[in-house]
Amino acid sequence: MNREFHKSNRARFYESMECNALLVLFSGTEIRKTGDETYPFFADRDFVYMTGIEQKNSVFVAGKDSAGTVWERLYILPGDPMAERWTGRRLKPYEAEEASGIGEIRQAPSFRGDFHTLATSGRYGAVYLDLFRHSPEDIDRPAHTFLRQVQTDYPYLKVQNANILIRRLRTIKQPCEIDAIRQAEEITKAGILAMMRASRPGMYEYQYKAEFDRALGQFGPQGPGFPSIISAGANNFCIHYYSYTGQALDGDMVLNDVGAQFDNHITDVSRGWPCSGRFTDRQRLLYECALATSNHMFSIIRPGMKMAEVDATIRRYNAQLLKDAGVLKSLDEIGTYMWHGGAHHVGYDVHDVVETPEIIAPGMVFCVDVGIYHQAWGIGFRVEDNCLVTPEGCENLSAAIPRTIPDIEDIMRK
Repeated sequence: MNREFHKSNRARFYESMECNALLVLFSGTEIRKTGDETYPFFADRDFVYMTGIEQKNSVFVAGKDSAGTVWERLYILPGDPMAERWTGRRLKPYEAEEASGIGEIRQAPSFRGDFHTLATSGRYGAVYLDLFRHSPEDIDRPAHTFLRQVQTDYPYLKVQNANILIRRLRTIKQPCEIDAIRQAEEITKAGILAMMRASRPGMYEYQYKAEFDRALGQFGPQGPGFPSIISAGANNFCIHYYSYTGQALDGDMVLNDVGAQFDNHITDVSRGWPCSGRFTDRQRLLYECALATSNHMFSIIRPGMKMAEVDATIRRYNAQLLKDAGVLKSLDEIGTYMWHGGAHHVGYDVHDVVETPEIIAPGMVFCVDVGIYHQAWGIGFRVEDNCLVTPEGCENLSAAIPRTIPDIEDIMRK
């Protein structure tokens, strides 16, 4: 993403931001892992979306006055030769300006004093903070810590949640974002093909993961966009499985739910195959039901369709196919074999933090995910692809990743 993309995102945000208000966004900091080690730093996604900056302890501040005029300021860590010797080079001000399109760059230690001056100037009555939480148990992010300071020191400032406006922007992908997702699909394809070609009875899940990671590593350092789900046999019945300790025995299905990232955009693709390379009759029956359901969805998704109908239609259509095949006695039994929803948006996050739309519109990108889990038969897998909504209908962005039984068996046979 170039700086024009980030400048455009900020400009669209300001259109919905009230006047006489401040915006404060934080890139975040590392989370401690052990006594003297932290987890690798991962910048806040909304911060990156708005600024293009991925350096820790950075702060973005903007102000909108009564006339609607906006000013912007970015705070970054100052140069420190000793710290950089240990933990890597820091952004120079000109580099931060080039990446973000923000003209005024200051040193991070001056943020607190500068904010106090702004907050007590009498010119601002509100402050926007990104107060996203996935659940109440989440650890505090810098915005939540800063919120408490604002409430204590500047109680006259009305606090607004910037996340509401940003997730609205993230719902519709810009052309450059779609291009990045297409690149990520190609990298994901290489990783899945590597696993298919290496697959054999007796192979351990961690070996499948090693094949996937090695393939992605040939395209750059970003790697997977989320922890890969790779399982075999009975482990397929844990939907989010991360142990990688199981062994694929002859007759087992290998389930993988994986995705690469490119330029901070993530794909989410699921494929299932028998470790031996040849589907059994029961595996074939269930797989064909899932694939037919997926193909049906890509034939009907179009602008104007209700988003909630994607999940509902997947469930209804797949249930009818399973009933016709003799797997179900009644459509009401579908919950026995379908355990999760069939659609979520992708982008800067694998479950993209967007404003869940009521109606599908062009530029949305979400998954079409059909999972079947038949424990009595020992067969569990999902067929998951990424759907781009177009003005006329939709496009399967991951269609080139082998998904039919003949294509999968052909790849594995070779």
